[in-house]
Amino acid sequence: MTNIRRYYKDGNIYFLTHVTCNRDPILIDNFDLFDESIRSLKMKNKFDIFAWVVLPDHFHMIINPFKEDLSVLMKKLKLKVSARYRIRNKSTSGRIWQYRFWDHIIRDQNDLNKHIDYIHYNPVKHGLVRNPLDWRYSSIHNYKKKGYYNDDWGVKDRLTFKGEFVE
Repeated sequence: MTNIRRYYKDGNIYFLTHVTCNRDPILIDNFDLFDESIRSLKMKNKFDIFAWVVLPDHFHMIINPFKEDLSVLMKKLKLKVSARYRIRNKSTSGRIWQYRFWDHIIRDQNDLNKHIDYIHYNPVKHGLVRNPLDWRYSSIHNYKKKGYYNDDWGVKDRLTFKGEFVE
């Protein structure tokens, strides 16, 4: 097991990716557990989430952990989700998450904007919806209400074929 060194500095904002163990598609069916865990964590820890999306087997978020240790904060989140998941499924063991997570320090406003768009487009990228606004498990709806996105932002056009095709 490698010893990953992460660079944390108060004031940095991070783009994160967390993946379920073996990419098991359990997150959407248990989204309420994820949401409860975030709310519970916010009661005892100071952090801001700028954007997020939950997909069946992974989630992305942009977070400002303020003075919190990001690794400890994410460990707490994963433990909370795992504990709730095990209770729901009457299980006492088994991994829910892959070890570690991927992070990227947001460098400037342009970098932040690109990562927010990436997060909100992710359900389209993975073929789950044609319109990012059709994906319920995302912060895109808050951004739409504030006027950052139009109704047709990120809509994947229907494929059209020109020419003759034999079936």
